[in-house]
Amino acid sequence: MGAPIEVSGSEAEAQPDAVLAGLERSAIQGRSLGQIAWTRLKRDKVAMASAVFIVLLIIAALPGVTNLLVSWFGSPPDKFHQTLVDPTLGTPYGKFGGVSGHHIFGIEPTNGRDLFARVLYGARVSLIIGVLATLVSVVIGTLLGVAAGFFGGWVDMVIARLMDIFLAFPLIMFAIALSGVLPSSMLGLSGNNLRIAILVFVIGFFAWPYIGRIIRGQTLSLREREFVDAARSMGARNSYILFKELLPNLVAPITVYATLLIPTNILFEAALSFLGVGINPPAPSWGGMLNQATELYSVAPHFVIVPGLAIFVTVLAFNLFGDGLRDALDPRSR
Repeated sequence: MGAPIEVSGSEAEAQPDAVLAGLERSAIQGRSLGQIAWTRLKRDKVAMASAVFIVLLIIAALPGVTNLLVSWFGSPPDKFHQTLVDPTLGTPYGKFGGVSGHHIFGIEPTNGRDLFARVLYGARVSLIIGVLATLVSVVIGTLLGVAAGFFGGWVDMVIARLMDIFLAFPLIMFAIALSGVLPSSMLGLSGNNLRIAILVFVIGFFAWPYIGRIIRGQTLSLREREFVDAARSMGARNSYILFKELLPNLVAPITVYATLLIPTNILFEAALSFLGVGINPPAPSWGGMLNQATELYSVAPHFVIVPGLAIFVTVLAFNLFGDGLRDALDPRSR
């Protein structure tokens, strides 16, 4: 046998340069789907600006914050300022509807109530009704949509026909008729609190088919996936597959379409208040303010512009944020 070959140097020095460079680097960490979606959402400047506006609006609508802002830039919504209104024409003194440091949005014609305060208090009503009605629609629509898509057969047929009935129901006519027979108190609620509860129920209960159809379609696609077949082969029950396999994969579409349903419900509440079957005056609501402004828009156009812009900007912000969220959660979009 020949003599052993002597190799000089350490073992590390005998490794390739690429291996040495790799040893010095930190391990590459993977990103979760939530982190990927957040990174994509942050790149969408329009969606992020809309999200900032929505958050600021929600904060401003909180009771303590609203009172503080009103004390700085306006006056209580039920306080009249007759001295700031022309008694002959009924229009506010000054330019742009009486805009000043004490009334940054101006004042109402005839009675002189502060528009800034009424817009903020109206935002609280719109957000409460829009969010709670959306929550009702999401719960009902998700449960029935998942059941229709997963079980199929006669269950799917019954729920599909039920969706068609609700979509064809004349909701505005029902709301107008309901306001005429509404009692003064019910279930411990009275006044506008009762009306808010009724609006939440009516809007949410009759809007669930919109999200129900979407969830049904998603469930029909997911139930044929390999992970559902694997769960069935391991003896998993239907309840386990529904709540552990399907629902977690439906969180993204539910979240996206919920953000798109909120502005629709806000518009519907404003329409009902405009027709006089929503929030009763003198409580402020954006639709009610537009209703009062219809007779005065020719002499006080700011009275229409302020609540109209409040509705427009809020609905636009929710829609833009919903579109951005949908793009961020969709792995096929760029």
